[in-house]
Amino acid sequence: MIVKGNAMNTFTYKSHSPEETMAVGQALAHFFHPGDVITLEGDLGAGKTHFTKGIAKGLGITRVVNSPTFTIIKEYKGLLPLYHMDAYRLESEEEDLGFEEYFTGEGITVVEWPSKIESILPDEKLVVTITLGEEADTRSIRFTPVGNRYISLCKEFENR
Repeated sequence: MIVKGNAMNTFTYKSHSPEETMAVGQALAHFFHPGDVITLEGDLGAGKTHFTKGIAKGLGITRVVNSPTFTIIKEYKGLLPLYHMDAYRLESEEEDLGFEEYFTGEGITVVEWPSKIESILPDEKLVVTITLGEEADTRSIRFTPVGNRYISLCKEFENR
């Protein structure tokens, strides 16, 4: 079951299983536009990739989605392209991998471990933080919109 809440432009959802975490991502995908950037924060095993799998499903992507830890960027074709990035293994922000081109592209960009490339991320984005709950498989999924586009997106999502 997903429980919603809103406090000062943050929106929090509770998940009690990996499937519910994916369902939040899948539902959110219907509100995306080309060029949207979503950053995913959370410890290893928190559910960032499950959330991204849900986004992919919501975008009609049928390929298997897994973490791009060793490839850094994976691209998937769907209703909109999905660019899934994992900055965990990057040595520095100065590594020129062309991230900026993805942020303004025709697809949706999801960035795991965004703190590794903070200086090149767009000013406006949707920050998603997933934290482990006290009970097994429970998660707290918090949306923090940065910029008017993402505030509107979160409000639309909450009122769906």
